[in-house]
Amino acid sequence: MSAPAIETSGLVKIFGANRAVDGVDLTVPAGTVYGLLGPNGAGKTTVVRMLATLLRPDGGSARVFGSDIVSESDAVRARVSLTGQFASVDEDLTGQENLVLLARLLGHSRPAARERAARLLEAFGLTEAADRQVKKYSGGMRRRLDIGASILSTPDLLFLDEPTTGLDPRSRNQVWDIIRVVVANGTTVLLTTQYLDEADRLAGRIAVIDHGRVIAEGTPGELKSSVGAGTIHVRIRDAGRRAAAERILAATLETAVELDADPVALTARAAGSEQGAAERAARALAALATAGIVVDDFSLGQPSLDEVFMALTDRSPEPQEATA
Repeated sequence: MSAPAIETSGLVKIFGANRAVDGVDLTVPAGTVYGLLGPNGAGKTTVVRMLATLLRPDGGSARVFGSDIVSESDAVRARVSLTGQFASVDEDLTGQENLVLLARLLGHSRPAARERAARLLEAFGLTEAADRQVKKYSGGMRRRLDIGASILSTPDLLFLDEPTTGLDPRSRNQVWDIIRVVVANGTTVLLTTQYLDEADRLAGRIAVIDHGRVIAEGTPGELKSSVGAGTIHVRIRDAGRRAAAERILAATLETAVELDADPVALTARAAGSEQGAAERAARALAALATAGIVVDDFSLGQPSLDEVFMALTDRSPEPQEATA
């Protein structure tokens, strides 16, 4: 079997009194999207900067395609590319000028640089804006150009550090499509994100990081299963009966019931097997009917990554606002 794209063991980075990364162990299979999920300050970007050889670790070890990030840093840099949280392209140049300049710096001849730039602009839907200054691009266009610049010479490993922060939903979807194409062409992607749905849609495996430590790791399905078989959502007709419905659900389901912002909605996490959760949900509905509480809507589904995050960290993910 081929070596993993990334292997870390006890990786540590200290800034003053702060252990920003505190003993991180990761194994990232080649040819996949691997997600690092966590809130601001969790240590995600610091991990990426160490793996990209931009920071020297204070403890532990890490290898990228078998090369040590400290003693064989040149070999690592030859195989990776990094797209940080903020666009690194020159805003005073056009999109085409940016790509041609970077391609020339990478050693391409002038004709080859222009050809490569034209292909990427077309692939990322930027041909019509090729001769426009980047300062006049939208946020989504800048991000697509930035990712294009990262793959001028196709890397074996691409670090994407929160690539869609601040983008509107349409631009986020466009960036997601680009990431899928990059991986389909053989590149491994290490994706850091605060967006739970982004990790769910793109990553084959996810590590949840909090306070510099990996607190959970697995496929999205495994992480969801780890906090219960599913989540029960109930909407009743009469808001005045919600307190009674809460008591009945708590007693029948044998779990805490969350009162949603909607005054007629309640949510509870179902523990145990999928079949057991369904049976308890059926008993709960019967108990509500016996008490004369009318249920207008009911669903039993797999937990979301939001619920996984809350269960693992005892706090909600920070709210995200998409901007144009």
